[in-house]
Amino acid sequence: MLLAPVTPSDVDALRSFLGEADLTLAGLEAPGVRLWVERDPDGVIVGSTGFELSADGRHALIRSVAVAQDRRTAGAGSRLARFALDAARGAGAERAWLFSRRSGPFWQKLGFAAADRDQLASVLAGSHQVELFRSTGQLGREVAWSLALAEHVDATATA
Repeated sequence: MLLAPVTPSDVDALRSFLGEADLTLAGLEAPGVRLWVERDPDGVIVGSTGFELSADGRHALIRSVAVAQDRRTAGAGSRLARFALDAARGAGAERAWLFSRRSGPFWQKLGFAAADRDQLASVLAGSHQVELFRSTGQLGREVAWSLALAEHVDATATA
């Protein structure tokens, strides 16, 4: 399926989709947050992915990677995650970061390793998700993951 950049008219549907997946909704409409959606033939969102760059452009916060419940375990999540990693590298990011308390094994399969959440919060200060987690006190409960993007190789480039 084809991924399409999120437009302002997509934000409400994306918010609903991500809410069902229990993912962070902060900053979805912000210009610095880059998001894509995948739709089924009826136009319903069945997948999403994206990232937000740090102020210096060297770090990317991977976010909004979600797959509709009935499409999981078919490799869609990995494909969406790889898309965001490749797009972040293409935008100049050297390292990808993310928060995940539930999906660590998924991210580890893609090469991510446990990381220091305070370091994540430092290099991505000002990102919508970090600021939300700081303001709500949630930051101390989050689990951080990181991947050097030079280590990530696009599987489609080698196929």
